[in-house]
Amino acid sequence: MKFAISAVVLTCALLVACQPSAPTQGAQRPDRDPSAAVAAIRAAGAKLESSVEVKPLRDPAVDGLLKQARDFEAQSQPAQALDAVRHAEKIAANAPDIIQYEAELLIETRDWKSAAAAAHKSFELGPKVGALCARNQQTLVETYTMLGDAAGATQARTQLAACNVPAPARY
Repeated sequence: MKFAISAVVLTCALLVACQPSAPTQGAQRPDRDPSAAVAAIRAAGAKLESSVEVKPLRDPAVDGLLKQARDFEAQSQPAQALDAVRHAEKIAANAPDIIQYEAELLIETRDWKSAAAAAHKSFELGPKVGALCARNQQTLVETYTMLGDAAGATQARTQLAACNVPAPARY
């Protein structure tokens, strides 16, 4: 009887020892505040010394919808802002700046995967240098980091550096 109890205790001890350990703190994805991520994205675009930014002429309805989206965002209502931006996209399809704004709002709603897809689409359609390029790439840095894709985040950081092309020397 004593042998049977010892065998059961030993078996339980071995099973407990075989259980995987709890994940370490370093293995967990960071819990980045979406507002801080969006602030970093917008700061990346604002700090570039860009010589020329091309802005398309727009339908006034699009400008009104984008203003409405900014107002909703200022009131901490990213879902409503996202609705307004998507309505604007129906009028001005494939506008890279609007798609990038959508990506930023998707971050505010914590939809990191869709935000990455929108930023990638904006980059494909938009300029490869300048402020919008920097916002695209910083969005990819933030989203890939949150999704646990270290290689993607590193690649986006490399492309972010390429967004800043110094002006030619003038003599």
